[in-house]
This record gives sequence, C-alpha cells and structure tokens, in this order.
Amino acid sequence: MKKLLSIVAAGALLLGLAGCASSGDGGDSAGGDAPKALGDLVVGFAQVGAESGWRTANTKDIQDSFKEAGIELKFSDAQQKQENQIKAIRSYIQQGVDYIAFSPVVETGWDAVLNEAKAAGIPVILTDRAVDSKDTSLYVSFLGSDFIEEGKKAGQWVLDEYKDATEPVNIVQLEGTTGAAPAIDRAEGFAEVIADNENLKVVASQTGDFTRAGGKQVMEAMLKSQPDIDLVYAHNDDMGLGAIEAIEAAGLVPGEDIKIVTVDAVHDGMQALADGKINFIVECSPLLGAQLVDIIKTLNEGGTVEPRIITEETTFTQEQAIEALPDRKY
Repeated sequence: MKKLLSIVAAGALLLGLAGCASSGDGGDSAGGDAPKALGDLVVGFAQVGAESGWRTANTKDIQDSFKEAGIELKFSDAQQKQENQIKAIRSYIQQGVDYIAFSPVVETGWDAVLNEAKAAGIPVILTDRAVDSKDTSLYVSFLGSDFIEEGKKAGQWVLDEYKDATEPVNIVQLEGTTGAAPAIDRAEGFAEVIADNENLKVVASQTGDFTRAGGKQVMEAMLKSQPDIDLVYAHNDDMGLGAIEAIEAAGLVPGEDIKIVTVDAVHDGMQALADGKINFIVECSPLLGAQLVDIIKTLNEGGTVEPRIITEETTFTQEQAIEALPDRKY
C-alpha cells in the first residue's frame, strides 16, 4: 500500500467523533474508567493460520508490534479452521482478557461467540477480514483493506491491457478460501470491472485456498481442461506463484504465454513481478500491527474508534516492483 491510512499517533490517532461509536459498547475501555497500564493489558489474538507469505508477515508484524508496545499478547493459530478460531475466542473469554482481535477465516457463523464476548464485556476488533453479521455491536472496529476495490484494480489492469481485443480473452480465476471475505469481494470487484468488455471471459474459477500448493494443483487441472488460457487472476500471490510452477511445467512461459495478475505484493510475488513472470500486482499490506495497537491504546484510554478503518493500497508494475524490492519489509 502506498502507506497505511494515516492513523499514526497512539491515543488521538484513531479517535473518532462520538457519533462514530455506533458499534455498541465497544468504545468503552475494558478496564473501566481508569486506564490500565499497558503492561497490565492482555490481548487475545486468533489468527487464521499460516497459509501464505502474506499471513506469515501479518503474524510477525502483530507479534512484534505488541512486544514493542509492552502489551501481553496471547496468540493462537486456527490452521484455517473456523472451529479452532471459535475455540480460541472462547478460551480468551474464559481467561478474562481485556481485548480480543481476530481475522475471521470465513464471513459467517460468528454471532454466537461474539455475543459471548459482548456479554463478558470484552471488546472485539476485526483485522484484515470482516464478518457477515447484522449486529455491528458485536465488534468495535474492523481494520483492514477494501477487498472489492482490490478486485476492481486488478480488473482495471485487465480491461486496459485488452482494450483493443476483438476476440475472446479467456481468463481463469484462482479463488481464495471459499466463504472468506477477500475471496468473495476480490471476485466481485474484478467481475464488475471486466464486464465493461464483453470479450473478457472468466472461463473457469476454482478455489486454491490461498496456498501455493493449492494454486499449483488447480492450475494444473485448468491447463488440461482449458486449452486456450490467456490470463490468470489469482486472489493472492501465493496461488499465483503456484500457477507459475504449473505453467512452466506445461512448457509455457508465465507472463508471456499466459499473463498473471495477483493481489498482495509479498516479497516472492514482487520478485516474480520483477522477473516478468507476473504482470501486475495489487498491494494488500499485512503490516496492521501498529494500527491494532493504537486502537487498543485508544480504547484503554476511554476513547472511541472508527467502526471501519480502511488501509490505503497501491499497485505495482514490473518497473515499480524492481524499484520497491530493495526496501521491501515483507
């Protein structure tokens, strides 16, 4: 992302207008009227898993940010299973942590456990991914990217790249985890934009579960079932990197014979872009730790936070990737 949305100073940083605290009790400090010392705070974080380079970088950034802030972080890895995340959240409730944060593996099925956290008076912060619930009082804030916009940016590059196409352009889509917000939204945004050119056709779409192995496996099958593929749209870099392996194994040249567009901009993806194997990447920064810490500091001090905090994102061409790589943090 060009830079994360400017929510930078602890305390005042994420302070919103009182009217913005429409997410229920979440704007109150878990510690009551008097703020707790940061060293006395305990935060439970339920991570999706370690399915990709993006997620690994996200985990490290969150852990490092809390360590730097001197706040105790209890961490769990759900291994991409919703039942594991729910179990972890219930454990945090039983332990009486001050705050709970998590990145939901799928959008639905959270109301029961989030109501338990609300009943216990523990504010919940969503990071990276949203939940599909009509009751927005179940969480204080959602910190993360606009996945629909990411899909639109990917679609716009494809629209521009094939603006002069007079014949069908066959696109295959490697979807993220079924039911996950980024998978749903990145597909929606992409489809909306490419609909402007009737020659752009998604001829196959299947989940690769956001993993490199999944992307490779799905791409191998698509190369057999779809003889004329012009472009791959992968919902993250890791699946795109898996697709590259499959394309090369088939004796084709990724980036030339089959163009590739991905989302994330992690180091391996950026290197593939610099090498010409990927053609375009929409950035989705995993570095959310400092912003999450700031949200918790604000709540601890009795302040309120915006119910939706969107991170700003950029895009990368090959030339831009070559320029950015030396200073890349992930």
